[in-house]
Amino acid sequence: MPSFLHQIKALVPGFKRDSSPPPEDQRTLIGRLLKEKEIVTDEQLRRALDVQQERRAQLTHPLQLGMIMVELGFAEEDEVVRVINEHYRLSATSLSDNVDELIRKKKGVPLLRILTHPMPMWLQLSVITTLIIAGTIVSLSLITLKEQREQLYQQTVKIGKVSLNYFTNNAGILLLEDNVLKLNNLITEATSVEGIRYAAIIDQNGVIRAHTNHSLIGERFAPFHPVSPAVRDGDHSYFDFVSDTGENILNLSRHIVLKGTVLGEVHVGISLDFIEELVSDRSTDLILVSLITVFSGIFIAVLFGLHFTRPISKLVQATREISKGNYHFKVDQTRKDEIGNLAHSFNKMSHELWVKSLMQKSFGKYVGTEVLEMIMVNPESEWLKGRKSQATILFTDIRGFTAYSKNKEPEEVVDRLNEYFEIATNTILKYGGYVDKFVGDAVLGVFGVPIHHEDHLERAVQAALEMNKGFCETGRDCSESLLNSVGISINTGVVVSGNIGSQVKMEYTVIGDTVNIASRLNALAGPGDIIVSTVIYEALKDVLEVEIRPPQQIKGRTHPVPVYNIIRIKEKKGA
Repeated sequence: MPSFLHQIKALVPGFKRDSSPPPEDQRTLIGRLLKEKEIVTDEQLRRALDVQQERRAQLTHPLQLGMIMVELGFAEEDEVVRVINEHYRLSATSLSDNVDELIRKKKGVPLLRILTHPMPMWLQLSVITTLIIAGTIVSLSLITLKEQREQLYQQTVKIGKVSLNYFTNNAGILLLEDNVLKLNNLITEATSVEGIRYAAIIDQNGVIRAHTNHSLIGERFAPFHPVSPAVRDGDHSYFDFVSDTGENILNLSRHIVLKGTVLGEVHVGISLDFIEELVSDRSTDLILVSLITVFSGIFIAVLFGLHFTRPISKLVQATREISKGNYHFKVDQTRKDEIGNLAHSFNKMSHELWVKSLMQKSFGKYVGTEVLEMIMVNPESEWLKGRKSQATILFTDIRGFTAYSKNKEPEEVVDRLNEYFEIATNTILKYGGYVDKFVGDAVLGVFGVPIHHEDHLERAVQAALEMNKGFCETGRDCSESLLNSVGISINTGVVVSGNIGSQVKMEYTVIGDTVNIASRLNALAGPGDIIVSTVIYEALKDVLEVEIRPPQQIKGRTHPVPVYNIIRIKEKKGA
């Protein structure tokens, strides 16, 4: 792959100053990538190349085209860096980084290139299956060989014990009589047992009285040098050692006892090399079986991988078609398994997206899920065109929000606001209202329209009280919490509801004097207050406990208006 510098230089020769888009060979690298991501247009790319042509003599940085686009305001530097990182799988942080060097380093690591190269799912499945099979076979083989080696070793110990018992049972009297000839005849019989390398009878003075090697008779017995600690098993003792010829030998010994008196000791040596030979032969067989199993597993994994990934590839193609707006693209659903169910669900989803796209084209200017749901149920409803209705308006606002936000980190401010909006929204929806809009840190909730409830006034008051309680409980552990600074106001009356806006942006909302008064009453609500108008107080004074405050002057009213702060809802008698 050529360097950025060479590729960008390739953009300059042959450049034509005309109004047509640059030829395809000039849309490489930065320009082509930004164009594919729809970050820049053909015209912007042409203008950037024009500037680059003028600065050709000053071309010193491999990312000059990207810098030019940032300089001209066609793209943000973060966008250009992100596109470069995604395309080359780098971790550059700015256009001033030496991207050429980063690319060369990445190209110089073959394993990194392999790991970052896209791998088909069927190949991934094959590799994973192969690794699982190979790992399982190797583990089972090691366990099997270990168990077999241990079984052969124990079998050898048993054979040695049998020989020892035979010698000790027959050598006691012969050793007491010092009958060397018969002792050696007894020992000679040991050579008939396969694997026994030596047998020796030693008297209590440590002198060899009988041995399969007759030249050692009469010599003092020389102890062996065990490679592992001796094991004591009743009257028997055994350990491993390496002979002078390099052979692994299992030495077993037992005392010759006659009427409680120790007359000597018998030693038997059995070769252990046959165990390794048998294990080696078995290992060869296991390796052969493992290779056959692994290759069979690879073949089956590839078949199954292709069987399952081909439908997924079709689903990927269908996803691309859906992203282009082709909602009529269908996936074959003849399979009778989960993938067939997925294809059926995908086709159903594409149909629903098509229906929703039609709705979006007709009603995409509306804001609010409640309104959209009503449109889907009854798209011809007259209330969308505007009408007068009785409704109750609820306003919430945070006192001192500007001062609060100046002293806090943006992340903390956003988190607290989201917490505040979450409580307010959920409470309004719970009591049958809808959230008309968020205005900065204020929330406008509406009860009674578009869905009419006879008790919309009571619902609004109950929502305000529960909302206030939620703010208090959630903000209790934070002395500076915004939730401790929320003021609420409520007013009820006639409003005009319907679609308001332009052809570019429209929203379903409410307007009128009732809304204005509710907003202005909110200015009188301190932290934790629920300020209501005279209309609400008169309608619910039998069930509300309020604090009557002095009349206040508000905008739009020539005389001061009474102000009531709700304390709580009175408990009914007998409740």
